[in-house]
Amino acid sequence: RYSEQADTEHLSRWKKWRRTSSKSLKKALSEAKGVSSYLVLWRHDIHSIEGRKFGAGIQSYFSFLRFLVLLNFIMFILMFSFITLPIIISKYGVLNSTIAYISPKNTEDVCTVYEPSDNKGLVYFYTYLKDLLSGTGFLEVTSLFYGYYSIDTLWISITRYNLPLAYLLATFAYLALSFLWIIKRSVEGFTHNLVHDADPFQSYCNKVFAGWDFCITDPNAARLKHRSLQYELQTDLQEEKLKQKIAERTMGEKLRIYSLRIFINIIVIAILSGCFYSIYRVTVFSQETSNVSIRNDSRTDLVNLLVQYLPSIVITLANFIGPLIFSFLIRFEEYTPAFEIKLTLLRCVFVRLANIAVLLFSLWSQISGCASDKCKPCGYNYKLYPCWESDVGQEMYKLMIFDFIVILAVPLFVDFPRKLLVTHYSCKLVQWFGYKEFEISDNVLEIIYGQTICWIGTFFSPLLPAIATVKYFIIFYVKKIVLVHTRKPAARPIRASSSNFFFMVVLLIGLILAFIPLAVSIAHIPSSKACGPFRNFNTSWEVIPVTILQFPTVLQQIFFRMASEAFAVPFFVILCIIMFYVIALARAHKRVVEQLREQLV
Repeated sequence: RYSEQADTEHLSRWKKWRRTSSKSLKKALSEAKGVSSYLVLWRHDIHSIEGRKFGAGIQSYFSFLRFLVLLNFIMFILMFSFITLPIIISKYGVLNSTIAYISPKNTEDVCTVYEPSDNKGLVYFYTYLKDLLSGTGFLEVTSLFYGYYSIDTLWISITRYNLPLAYLLATFAYLALSFLWIIKRSVEGFTHNLVHDADPFQSYCNKVFAGWDFCITDPNAARLKHRSLQYELQTDLQEEKLKQKIAERTMGEKLRIYSLRIFINIIVIAILSGCFYSIYRVTVFSQETSNVSIRNDSRTDLVNLLVQYLPSIVITLANFIGPLIFSFLIRFEEYTPAFEIKLTLLRCVFVRLANIAVLLFSLWSQISGCASDKCKPCGYNYKLYPCWESDVGQEMYKLMIFDFIVILAVPLFVDFPRKLLVTHYSCKLVQWFGYKEFEISDNVLEIIYGQTICWIGTFFSPLLPAIATVKYFIIFYVKKIVLVHTRKPAARPIRASSSNFFFMVVLLIGLILAFIPLAVSIAHIPSSKACGPFRNFNTSWEVIPVTILQFPTVLQQIFFRMASEAFAVPFFVILCIIMFYVIALARAHKRVVEQLREQLV
């Protein structure tokens, strides 16, 4: 200590000031981090859920829901700031701004005809309700859908704002933001999962000797932390017990289980095939019927609303019935709780996400897969779909609204009546049903399905993330009430570390699957000539090369060479070399860790 004081005396004033400032800054950042932890959304609610006999596995679901609320809110800010806000500013003449419309060139007049079904005159209440549920009528001409943005250029003061380019870049931005954020959280979850799975004994030691937070002073917080540690240890012991049971199986038991699993997987494939075929047929019927129907009276309006919602109804039924069957069948396959959740999630992912893919495939077959004489003038079926992007946006809007209605209806008409029956009636049949456990896989798939719809639909309905934000915000409180009042703790607890990582992996699958229909819509299907910012382009992607051609010659050469094979091949080789280096480095680190563990033993 004396030598440190002597060194400090010999330091110059500048170095002393820099050292003091560095310490003060670190202390301020530490205090700010501690204060900001109290500002985290739903912090107390999520911790209370963890300590109410439900464990960290259920808590991870609500943390995942909070992440999606924040993600959708940022997506909404992005789309609103760069697409909707400039149009609002220009329409009201703020900052001396104006709007420039450019008539489509080299386009036949029949392609530019688009007459949205906006309600005029005296309108009944049920008509507004129908429009609100289906996205037609007064909603079709609002900023919610693609057809509203039929503007080519904005002038804000003396600055030219290229709306088509901004629209496409904002789409790429929200997809890139979602991808990077999910990857970041997945890596964190993978690290925790890897540490836990590496050595169970080390995990027990960490929980028993280093699991307590000695900064806790509140008795309620201490009680919650105590219960959380208790359920984590209970989860570990339960999994070790099941692993021991699996290791002691005889050859006859293994043959019986494997044969049963093969038979169950055949049933699962048959269910998936039936769902896909039903959705395809219903979507084709709905599109053909709704486009030729005539709305004369209230009864016709109601029938048409049901016809328009027919794909959403069938998809929701498949999403509701499929997981129930899978949850029932997987009980006979005798997996560990963690793997049971993963396998059920994967099966339900194929049901929910593939259902969306089948719906979009059916729509595209109607939009661009028509006879040559119908599509020849415009490149798509302009008679049925004069603004096909808004039609796709309406389908995504209907899926999201109907999914939200179902999520609210199930607790109201199923969960709470079930609780009342079990509480007030002693009938053996009623008591046999009993309280239901909180199924993590079903609830996670609900919100991942809704998020995938949001990713796909945001290009066709830029304000859809705002609806998703409000939807998930309400769902958090609905699920919390359902969990506390109508659910019982799981008989087999779930570990949070593996759950968090796997939730992110499934969400990443949903994002990657959302890339495919968006890429097809942007780069392959001709853009509508009657609406939208890409009226003057063959496809939405064409705005990128057209914009590059306006750059100086040097920049043009740089961009076109980056897109050429001469750049792509060496870039791919360099990426492979970096990947092999990282893999070799990871193996070396793994060997070092194994040696250190041997020394610790």
